[in-house]
Amino acid sequence: MIESLPRREREVFETLCRLEASTAAGVRGALSDPLSDSAVRTMLSRLEAKGLVARTSDAEGRLYRPVQRTEAVAASALRRVIDTFFAGSAASAATALLGLGQKLTPEEAAELERAIDQATQVEGSKS
Repeated sequence: MIESLPRREREVFETLCRLEASTAAGVRGALSDPLSDSAVRTMLSRLEAKGLVARTSDAEGRLYRPVQRTEAVAASALRRVIDTFFAGSAASAATALLGLGQKLTPEEAAELERAIDQATQVEGSKS
């Protein structure tokens, strides 16, 4: 569903996912190319009507949260990037990420090694 959103709605939704919960003003301030306050509120209302965003009220006013878990949204967005820019190859995407020059912590390196081990195990084999 997220892939079918108009560009600006998707940007508002992805910004809200990054923030995990926020007011309309908070979302607006976090956008790379800010929209008017009323435009952000309208888009959040549209996203709520589509079942992607939930709204609650607290002392700060209306607080918006993504309905889906952020991990699920991130996986969908990453799949879209891999399909678009890396011809569907997760290995090419991972190589590109590692080529950005950011050093991995020992914990991150161990996690990556575990993921590679799991991805390369033949189903039904025990290693």
